[in-house]
Amino acid sequence: MIWTSARDARAWLDAANGTGDTELTCRILKIGEEAGEVAAAWIGVLGQNPRKGVTHTREEVAAELADVAFTALVAIESLGLDAHAALAACVAKVHARLGDAGPAAPAGMNRSGNGDV
Repeated sequence: MIWTSARDARAWLDAANGTGDTELTCRILKIGEEAGEVAAAWIGVLGQNPRKGVTHTREEVAAELADVAFTALVAIESLGLDAHAALAACVAKVHARLGDAGPAAPAGMNRSGNGDV
């Protein structure tokens, strides 16, 4: 579902905005924009701004983090690459660093980084 949705979002953006380097740049920069929303939400959880106080919940931070993750998957697909394969390779690299002393693989992912998350 996640992988199909990332491809569908890429296709929708392609149809609406085209596929040139400027569009690809915007999709990559969108990740940074979404990360800024994570930072703002976390500041809101901490109540760091005395004028505003506590304005966000941890659940809202998690939702913003999910936006970052999904936006990154769409950007990978927009590069003409397979987001599932790219993420699986990343997970495999992390597990290789952890070695046998590392924790068990997350649910849906085996130690070799294969699986569907």
